[in-house]
Amino acid sequence: MSKSFSWIQKKAKGFASTSLKLKEGIVAVISSKRLDDSVRDELEDLLIRADIGVEAAQEIVEDLVAKRYNKDVSIQCVLQDVSEKIYKILMPISKSFDLDFSHRPHVILVVGVNGAGKTTAIGKLSKKMSDSGLKIMLAAGDTFRSAAIDQLKIWADRTSSDFVGSEIGSDAAALAYEAFKQAQAKNVDVLIIDTAGRLHNNSALMAGIGKMIRVLKRLDPDAPHSVLQVLDATVGQNALRQVEIFQSVAGTTGLIMTKLDGTARGGILVSIAIKHKIPVYFLGTGEGVNDLEPFVAKDFSTAITGYFDYNEEKI
Repeated sequence: MSKSFSWIQKKAKGFASTSLKLKEGIVAVISSKRLDDSVRDELEDLLIRADIGVEAAQEIVEDLVAKRYNKDVSIQCVLQDVSEKIYKILMPISKSFDLDFSHRPHVILVVGVNGAGKTTAIGKLSKKMSDSGLKIMLAAGDTFRSAAIDQLKIWADRTSSDFVGSEIGSDAAALAYEAFKQAQAKNVDVLIIDTAGRLHNNSALMAGIGKMIRVLKRLDPDAPHSVLQVLDATVGQNALRQVEIFQSVAGTTGLIMTKLDGTARGGILVSIAIKHKIPVYFLGTGEGVNDLEPFVAKDFSTAITGYFDYNEEKI
């Protein structure tokens, strides 16, 4: 059992009861019915309310209908089949986050909207990398907020990372340039650059990301080598639009999903897997410095349906 599964299992009561409720819903729908058209519609509605999305919900229910359950089908069997279907959808986006050290520093640009937990995710990521023996530098590219600069400096101190900051209102692209030069001079392995919490519908602010990328490419044609978008799991289907915009502007290469600590509607990952197929690398699982877990499709699909604790509860 992986660590990420252990976390979701500990939080499962809140995770299920406050957001997905898939297990309880499936039990209520099929416990005394056959999978006829009305039950099919109810199952689709359950999945859609869990932020799994219309396309994914229809695909999952079609798969269940194709199995031609008899009237004595067990709830456990249906839960297992739903879990397996979700796993198959998520599997292609469940990848390990690998660094390319043919480039030094390996540059990670981190993007996302205000409130997604971007700066905190950077701190946790730097802790993971620092603990593995890598030399890390954090660059405070959110030059709009002094609090963001201060927060990143605190994370740099906590994780024994180098830090580059600037004055409020400074040119973020110039800061990225300076950080890259310093990282080269100090033989830094990984340079992680924060960005302003840009609203995905603000074209002027989004254009700033493009400028940072152009400046970095003058220093290394392949930089940034990773573009990670931090997504708040509680925003539901709005996350799909955010992914689309940031992918277009920044060329997102992977996702970090935050706020999966008991209140989130994590079914949005299924919609993302179907529509965008961008890897999900990490889940933010709490407030602690170590609360950033690798995304494991099998564990997540098992927990999101409540199948893992079926035998632990009397339904």
